[in-house]
Amino acid sequence: MNKVRIGVFGAGRGMTMINQLFGNPDARIVAVCDKYPPLLERCRKKADEIGYEGITFYTDFESFFNHDFDAVVLANYAHQHVPYALRFLRSGRHVMSEVLTMSCMKEAVELIEAVEETGLVYTYAENYCYTPVRWEMRRLYREGALGRLMYAEGEYLHDCSPIWPKITYGERDHWRNLMPSTFYCTHSIGPILYMTGLRPVRVCAFETPNMPFMHELGTNSGTLCMEAIVLDNGAILKSAHFNIKSNRHSNYQLNGDLGGCQDLGEGNIGVYLEKPGENGKGERKIYKPDPPIAAAATSGHGGGDYYTTHYFVGSILGDPDSIDHAVNVYQAVDMCLPGTLGLKSLAGGNIPIDIPDLRNKSERDAWRNDTACSFPEIAGDMYISNNLTGAPDIPDEVYDRVREAWLAGK
Repeated sequence: MNKVRIGVFGAGRGMTMINQLFGNPDARIVAVCDKYPPLLERCRKKADEIGYEGITFYTDFESFFNHDFDAVVLANYAHQHVPYALRFLRSGRHVMSEVLTMSCMKEAVELIEAVEETGLVYTYAENYCYTPVRWEMRRLYREGALGRLMYAEGEYLHDCSPIWPKITYGERDHWRNLMPSTFYCTHSIGPILYMTGLRPVRVCAFETPNMPFMHELGTNSGTLCMEAIVLDNGAILKSAHFNIKSNRHSNYQLNGDLGGCQDLGEGNIGVYLEKPGENGKGERKIYKPDPPIAAAATSGHGGGDYYTTHYFVGSILGDPDSIDHAVNVYQAVDMCLPGTLGLKSLAGGNIPIDIPDLRNKSERDAWRNDTACSFPEIAGDMYISNNLTGAPDIPDEVYDRVREAWLAGK
């Protein structure tokens, strides 16, 4: 294969991948699809500015699907990735999926089996795994410096209320307004699983009430979710995510029986390490690690946006390092399972839910037809409302006001 010919489905979030692929010497963007013409025009303008030729732009998905390319980046709505991934995989094309992996357990089984059956590359664009600090945390753990993991934290604290009109357009049925508080979980959970290679085996979820600053923008879900997750070595992971007022955006830490490390923000890592038998006499230090690949330093999300596309293209070309460091389909599903099953935990009154290992074919049949989620068109008769805290109904006037703010560019 010469350059990998890539199509991008979704020119909003997809513009991040497009910008990275513009500079990838082993890839060529040949098609971009979005239903909203101004986003396509933005992409066209950028391509013209840098002299990038040969992209065909589509507003019609079927025409885009029939375009000749080797691989696709799925940057469409976050609850609709699997149906499109299945179509592309079965048409012989590799897939990189933006967040999130899937919407329900049925989709998780279908996605894994499609990747297994086709033998094609599937990678997951969980960019929060790849900042220099989180690379360093991974190295410390994998080299045994922390010992056996006992406790971990992953927090994605992103107050989206200021941009809610821009990302929901005043649509009552927009996926962000329908998603439960557990849904958008892989920015907090994913980096911990990527650092350690461990797997979640049980989840118990909790959520705050629906807060006024989100209710007045059109969503009834709990505003912040916290999940207590047991990992397969017995360690405990605390994951907290989403709309909360905070002085920092994210937090990650690993604590083992020989030491601990934490992402301190601003590119700094704090580390405490003991040697066996030192018992409290270890060394503490704070430092700023370098990115593993210098070219990643200027890309978004602390370099993460560079690695996701870099490893996707490299995996297609058979590069062992890319295959080793990309987030594969099993890891991607593991990162999402606590959120998917966390909704069942919430609906059951914060009950613990066991998490299957879908690598094992014997564990798949129990979930093969489970469509439980908060998206009505996917869930069918297994629908679970995202309004589990009794928030009042939202009148149409709220969505009218949000739409007006979007159209006014506020």
